[in-house]
Amino acid sequence: MNRALIVIDVQESFRQLPNWAAVSNPDVAAQVDRLVEAARSKGDLVVWVLHSEPGSGTAFDPALGHVRLIDGLVPSDGEPVVTKTSHNVFTTTNLQQLLTERGIREVVICGIRTEQCCETTARLASDFGYEVTFVTDATATHPIEHWNAPAGRSLAEILADPLTLSTDQIIARTEYALAGRFATIASVAELTGKAATSGVRG
Repeated sequence: MNRALIVIDVQESFRQLPNWAAVSNPDVAAQVDRLVEAARSKGDLVVWVLHSEPGSGTAFDPALGHVRLIDGLVPSDGEPVVTKTSHNVFTTTNLQQLLTERGIREVVICGIRTEQCCETTARLASDFGYEVTFVTDATATHPIEHWNAPAGRSLAEILADPLTLSTDQIIARTEYALAGRFATIASVAELTGKAATSGVRG
């Protein structure tokens, strides 16, 4: 085993947010599940990551009960589950120690959000010397408002704003930024050798 699948923030918290209705990949959990099954069949390590913001009163506050994997995703015995409070997975967890102890030199990145926690983790992993594969269609993201947009707008208003970045634009920018610099871009089909199926195992 010298490769690890890093599953980032595929958690119920995101489904509690109003912008989940505009998520790029509503079936992200099913795509991740396909990667997990393939990784296990090859003897690769699977690392599960949850994002937590204690005391925030948001969907990421563990006190509210949403900081848990989306239903259907279940770690197997021995698969690490780490909780982070930073965007990338390394800074506030023992991920690098876990990978070093197991001799991991290659990481496969998937999860939520594409350009945020997934991309920042991929960049840092590359700087740490890991070979990085970024599985774009096993990530998900949401439209991003312009940085100077008024606060408190509805999702409809955000989507109607021509300055809002669409999910397609976000995903394209992430792939442009990562490819050939920080990561190899891959698809679920390429890594599993299987066509997509619907649903997550319950």
